[in-house]
Amino acid sequence: MRILLIEDERELAEALSVALGKHGIVTDHTMHLADAVELTRQNLYDAILLDRRLPDGEGLSFIPELRRTGKDTPIIVLTALNEPRQRVEGLDLGADDYLGKPFLVEELMARLRAVLRRPPSLAELKIMAGRLVIDPLHLSVTVDATPLDLPRRELLVLSALARRKEKTVLRSTLEAAVYNYEEEIQSNALDAHISRLRKRLIDASAGVTIHNIRGVGYLMKEE
Repeated sequence: MRILLIEDERELAEALSVALGKHGIVTDHTMHLADAVELTRQNLYDAILLDRRLPDGEGLSFIPELRRTGKDTPIIVLTALNEPRQRVEGLDLGADDYLGKPFLVEELMARLRAVLRRPPSLAELKIMAGRLVIDPLHLSVTVDATPLDLPRRELLVLSALARRKEKTVLRSTLEAAVYNYEEEIQSNALDAHISRLRKRLIDASAGVTIHNIRGVGYLMKEE
């Protein structure tokens, strides 16, 4: 799962990115509305977390601008402006949820799960491939109902491939599913994740194989 965090408190943004990362969420962060608009043009996000008081304007102005592009990405407003009339204002402008600061990460995760269950989110449904059942919202994988323990990045790679099973997935698409845009990606990092993941899937008799499409990306096939 990949989200966009629009937040001008750098320490809070860094802490949130780390906390969300433990739940298998890749977070792109920006402090500016103008950059947020450009990021949503370049990337597909499962959800957006939006502050209101930003250096270049009122965060709520971002919502109608995004909706005008035809994107219905779920938006949760995270803000200290949490009076009833302020919450009503945010929801009336198109926010899917509104959470006042300070908040618990556990509550934010529960609200994320709630908005992502609403169609047409990519994370709404469990993913099935071979004998695998992947639940992206709860970071769980089973093989014939037996849990398969995977490191976070390998689980993200697996989810991205399984969503597009029997189709070639570009390296850039897989990297976007695993790393945020600020992270420096080593040239062989993705290949290393996939090499380890292949072995785990074979050992677990998962019923899928991952094939290298040279110079393009990877393909998951069901056996």
